[in-house]
Amino acid sequence: MLISVAPSMYIFLGVILQTWVFSHGGETDIQCLLALKASLRDPFHYLSSWNFNNNSHVSICSFLGVECWHPDENKVLNIRLSGLGLQGQFPQGLENCTSMTGLDLSNNDLSGNLPSDISQKIPMVTSVDFSSNKFSGQIPASLANCTYLNIIKLSENQFSGEIPAQLGGLPRLKTFQVSSNRLNGPIPSVFRSLPPDSFANNPRLCGPPLSVACVST
Repeated sequence: MLISVAPSMYIFLGVILQTWVFSHGGETDIQCLLALKASLRDPFHYLSSWNFNNNSHVSICSFLGVECWHPDENKVLNIRLSGLGLQGQFPQGLENCTSMTGLDLSNNDLSGNLPSDISQKIPMVTSVDFSSNKFSGQIPASLANCTYLNIIKLSENQFSGEIPAQLGGLPRLKTFQVSSNRLNGPIPSVFRSLPPDSFANNPRLCGPPLSVACVST
């Protein structure tokens, strides 16, 4: 026996579903931004506009630097926090922004190492820009597990060690910039077609596309 459902019931159910998606579908993204904000120092109070007081009806899509997939869904597409004077280490909680494709932390005052498991924190990103900070340590090889990456910008930091050869295996990578760091050793051969400026001002870096030859020992 078939049960007929009035059209008004479909409309009602649609409204209920949309409300649920808005208030619950983005809960992990809200937690992502809560943790990010808590893990950084914000001396110029740019992130004070991130108001989480009414957690069940927070619209993160209106937050400074946050872009959503759709304005009616709390699903983060990109986080762009360039030039805000933010301080601290690599932000916490980003693994909860499960649909994020772009992360721009450039031109801040961030320091310390990038997480060794960075690919588990930002697995879906296509673009990362961490340039003009004070990040140090080695460039994590696990960045190569972010297989959708087509842009990596790490210039003007304090990264040391060699460029991980694994990064050359990123199938979509078009832009790779690591100038003005403390990197050393040979540039992986897969990067020879990139502009020399992408690797400039690393005194101990050698090999094409730079004019500095590597000396075998």
